Amino acid sequence: PDLGRRFAERKRCADLECSMLMCRGKAVQDFKGPDCRFVNFKKGEAVYVYYKLIGESTELWAGSVGSDFGYFPKDLLEINHNYSNEELELPTDETDFVCF
Repeated sequence: PDLGRRFAERKRCADLECSMLMCRGKAVQDFKGPDCRFVNFKKGEAVYVYYKLIGESTELWAGSVGSDFGYFPKDLLEINHNYSNEELELPTDETDFVCF
């Protein structure tokens, strides 16, 4: 299906609002996203994960680096702490894919 600006129709979160941290990791290399929906980071920076896209775009997770929030390829993160083992599957919303 054509998702338009959506990367996926579903996501996994630690809570219903997707506001609880799922895990934390360290960037294994620099990343500069293609547009404002992505978060940029440098190798070695801490990245905090709030939700994981599932379905169409399983390679993208959403998280924060400092005060910036956005998507990034999950393969660029080395997980070093899990905050929650519970994952809820929820539908994505248009607002999940706008620029902040």
